[in-house]
Amino acid sequence: MKKLWLMGLLLASFFTTVAQNNAETKSNSDEEIDKKVATLISQMTLDEKIAEMTQDAPANERLGIPSMKYGEALHGLWLVLDYYGNTTVYPQAVAAASTWEPELIKKMASQTAREARALGVTHCYSPNLDVYAGDARYGRVEESYGEDPYLVSRMGVAFIEGLQGTGEEQFDENHVIATAKHFVGYPENRRGINGGFSDMSERRLREVYLPPFEAAVKEAGVGSVMPGHQDFNGVPCHMNTWLLKDILRDELGFDGFIVSDNNDVGRLETMHFIAENRTEAAILGLKAGVDMDLVIGKNVELATYHTNILKDTILKNPALMKYIDQATSRILTAKYKLGLFDAKPKKIDTETVVAGTDEHREFALELAEKSIIMLKNDNNLLPLDVSKIKSLAVIGPNAHEERPKKGTYKLLGGYSGLPPYYVSVLDGLKKKVGEHVKINYAKGCDIDSFSKEGFPEAISAAKNSDAVVLVVGSSHKTCGEGGDRADLDLYGVQKELVEAIHKTGKPVIVVLINGRPLSINYIAENIPSILETWYGGMRAGDAVANVIFGDVNPGGKLTMSFPRDVGQVPVTYLERPDFIGSGKGQYRFSDKTPLFPFGFGLSYTTFKYGTPKLDNTSIAANGTTTVSVEVTNTGKVTGDEVVQMYVRDDYASVGRYLKMLKGFKRITLKPGETKTVSFKLGFDELNILNQDLKKVVEPGTFTISVGASSKADDLKTVSLTVK
Repeated sequence: MKKLWLMGLLLASFFTTVAQNNAETKSNSDEEIDKKVATLISQMTLDEKIAEMTQDAPANERLGIPSMKYGEALHGLWLVLDYYGNTTVYPQAVAAASTWEPELIKKMASQTAREARALGVTHCYSPNLDVYAGDARYGRVEESYGEDPYLVSRMGVAFIEGLQGTGEEQFDENHVIATAKHFVGYPENRRGINGGFSDMSERRLREVYLPPFEAAVKEAGVGSVMPGHQDFNGVPCHMNTWLLKDILRDELGFDGFIVSDNNDVGRLETMHFIAENRTEAAILGLKAGVDMDLVIGKNVELATYHTNILKDTILKNPALMKYIDQATSRILTAKYKLGLFDAKPKKIDTETVVAGTDEHREFALELAEKSIIMLKNDNNLLPLDVSKIKSLAVIGPNAHEERPKKGTYKLLGGYSGLPPYYVSVLDGLKKKVGEHVKINYAKGCDIDSFSKEGFPEAISAAKNSDAVVLVVGSSHKTCGEGGDRADLDLYGVQKELVEAIHKTGKPVIVVLINGRPLSINYIAENIPSILETWYGGMRAGDAVANVIFGDVNPGGKLTMSFPRDVGQVPVTYLERPDFIGSGKGQYRFSDKTPLFPFGFGLSYTTFKYGTPKLDNTSIAANGTTTVSVEVTNTGKVTGDEVVQMYVRDDYASVGRYLKMLKGFKRITLKPGETKTVSFKLGFDELNILNQDLKKVVEPGTFTISVGASSKADDLKTVSLTVK
């Protein structure tokens, strides 16, 4: 026993020493970088410092300072001004989040980082941590992980950890710097317009929009942050010292560098009309803490952090030099952390380089399959049995897309690179059925056209087939950044196409390929089966085919509520109490509830939830407990279910949302199998912002809801008491 005790003591001492040495090594590394940066700063001329403060700053050969190449990485690598044609394009952010599986997001980002390094990219302007505000008129909805701050936080942290790496792997040769954007409250605008001003209370800022950025800084250690285009309560984000310094740096502890959104320092003059000239705009940006001026294409007429703009002013007022040194130091620090000073420059052959691998493309398929959400399946029309049909009509403007001669595919979503190939729904279905089923294809109409010339061919294809797969929605022509809309109906004549095909009397499956929630009342009321696939990436068609024919059981869930009408927006499950009980909180002639709620999604099997149970029904304000629930697959096939937990403080000192998501887990269950899913309940899950905007857990009762979606009918509850 004595020998074992001594061995244990020695091992404990060894691991303590290792931990101390690791901490010391990290500390010494940071100190060493600080010294190197200070030395470089002392040797740099003013022109060299200013030159460093722009994206893709050229290498400084005199001092051996390397360039830091940028790219976008929202759902795969995109080099913005270059289309190499060989990067993996994964499902768009809204689709990836629909998996409700953060580890998949982390894996996607990790693969993207490796492709970025292969192409010499080390700084990526992703992820988008904007919490969708419930107004789908806004075209950038597709870039968001959803309408809930907790969900966006979990997906955002996973993405950043995958892109940047963690621990000893952070910023190593297989990882790059992530950029959390757009700081902050970007989607909160009055008309659903991109870049529209954001007016909100500090409470709403802290309850809804700030949490994902707080998690990105405190949990994931994000290396870069990008402010939003808009003004925030009257002060543009790019000159908002309260946001960028007081909150982001001093309160949250962010120690990376801030890069502007495209041209936005200059827009302090040209859009916000606060600065009277570009020099004044540049000084406002610098003082607020914007370190790098992003001007895509490096148009000198738009640049603000440029020697022509800044040099004379700095020389006349040396007190401003500290802002130049501060910005340059932060950028140089990032380059040291990335190991760029030690790396040999790569010569990239853009004609032959293949950044992606078969492994990445197979994972793109898995991610697409897990992102698909079944919204409706009357009479179990799906899955189709390939042995029971002889012909299948594939119809619609989004059913197929040829490889573009320039740019990228319109059905991949915004911020997309050019993959080596794209599998459309038509391609995927043809591959799936082979010679066993005849495919009758007709486009029917264009996504952005009002012509019905293609209707007769589409109707004929439907009539001559046993079933119809009708693929409609949106594309980069009608959605995405700058694709804001005044209504949310299917654009052009798509609705009329759906009506015409429905009238043929054939069984119809609608496949939605889109970037925003749409008001699809006719489809919801009349079409028996509906699949929401969003923009599913380069393997989208394979994923859709696998779901339609039952090789994959859909298990995705909505991260955004679907409105019944544009007049309903903003529509989100994050609601405070109103006059619903008296009838005064309703629309006079229409249903107030969403067409499809947050967290909703069906399966080819069924699930039964038991009654939630608490380990302790009463805890102290600083205590913790666990809520558990049994979930059983009561159907005949294996399926995935996303178990969701919502929390409400029943009586508190301030108004709260009716419920807020505080936990979720995706599980796989075989027929008849039961699993117990547990969630922690403690300070992070139970706190509210009191009247002083401080996070506190107040004594009282809490309603803990667990179930399949945010809809009350899908939830079972239990009460927790905090003393």
